[in-house]
Amino acid sequence: MTPIKTLVCLANSRKLSGRCVAGMVNDGSGEWVRPVSTRPNREVSAHERQYKDKSEPNVLDIITVPLLRPQPHDFQSENWLLDPNYYWVKTGRVGWNGLRRMEQHPDALWINGSSTYHGSNDRVPTEEAAALPDSLKLIHVTDLTLQVHTPGEMFGDQRMVLRAWFSYAGNRYILRVTDPEYELQYLAKPEGIYEIGDSFLTVSLGEPYEGYVYKLVAAIIERAKIQTGSRQ
Repeated sequence: MTPIKTLVCLANSRKLSGRCVAGMVNDGSGEWVRPVSTRPNREVSAHERQYKDKSEPNVLDIITVPLLRPQPHDFQSENWLLDPNYYWVKTGRVGWNGLRRMEQHPDALWINGSSTYHGSNDRVPTEEAAALPDSLKLIHVTDLTLQVHTPGEMFGDQRMVLRAWFSYAGNRYILRVTDPEYELQYLAKPEGIYEIGDSFLTVSLGEPYEGYVYKLVAAIIERAKIQTGSRQ
């Protein structure tokens, strides 16, 4: 029998040609599940993550996901192989109070001390990441700002990038954002800094790349948007 997990969707983020979907089991246990495919980089296609009406999960949807078996991969201990033969099913939504009940309180976002030129505490050396027990965190921040900029402009690269600036547990972080809705909204704006404020963030460790594992903001959940009834 195909096992089914009921999750609160806390990320449906950009990953290569597909998405990285992740959520916390809706039972108060704090268990994370990241449904993954059999592709080399485990991204989930549109067909694999859709509901019967062809729509796809939004952050804060409560969803039932058919799975086959646990498939941990190094520090990504939360991975489960999805069953592509069944639709996912939406059964409800959670709000700000629901997020409060799921909030995590790590002492740090894994290991700090390594930064890219435009980031801060935004990566972990691969050899150190291999010993980490997990790769997903749900945290609450009050000082979130978003930066839209063109980091490679001086080298002729005109691609714009979205980064999240925030403080957490006494540390400063500047991380790439892979939340596709926020990328769509903010990369259409002029370069600059945009104040967001009180928010939950789903922070994820991505796939190893050139000797490092990068910390990514996979989902932004603004308190203001929940209260006004938009997106979340």
